[in-house]
Amino acid sequence: MARPRQPEPKFFLIDELYERGLSYYSATWFDALPNGMRYGEKTTNYLESSTACTRIANDLPNVRLVFMLRNPVDRAHSNYLWSTRNGLETETFERALELEARRENHVEAKLRYARPFAYFSRGLYAELLRPWIERFPREHILVLRTEDVARAPRDVAQKLYRFVSVAEQVELADDLGTINAAHPDGSPEIDPAIREALNARYREPNAELTHLLGPTFTGWDTAQTRVSQ
Repeated sequence: MARPRQPEPKFFLIDELYERGLSYYSATWFDALPNGMRYGEKTTNYLESSTACTRIANDLPNVRLVFMLRNPVDRAHSNYLWSTRNGLETETFERALELEARRENHVEAKLRYARPFAYFSRGLYAELLRPWIERFPREHILVLRTEDVARAPRDVAQKLYRFVSVAEQVELADDLGTINAAHPDGSPEIDPAIREALNARYREPNAELTHLLGPTFTGWDTAQTRVSQ
């Protein structure tokens, strides 16, 4: 994987980086890696950028794309907890959801990639994935669920290894522990009434996602209880 692993490259996302060209991309993140291997990088914001999609399609048409999605209700609340912990959010979760559209239109330039108040909209996965589905062969796209990493990590690892055509080392997925914990400091769980309301809002978008990806993808039953991470 690209080194250094932090911060995320964001090469195809940030204009000033992309304008430096693919030679800069290769030299900055992959120069120290051995030859004859599969190379990869992780930039979570690519999913949300049609510009990044177009650039990657033009420059790396044979790339393999992996998208890891989480139950959108839990993702929204985790986003809220992150924004709160980092001093960006002072409203209640319910009020923050009400203010989302207004805030998204006036986010500070320095926060345009973090998008700290995009709680609901970032869970509209079908809308975000559609440009990628349209630009790349379907067999070049793998969509996984975060919940399955906790439930069956070796199965997820096997899918990933086979998708990128590398030797399978599924044992590396053992004992991963809690990754990106939603409640690391005893933060409150989502209010049941808010969960129910979000479930209702996501019901149609989730159905749209399942239709977009086809029968190989298992969506979320918006009536189900949260899967702990």
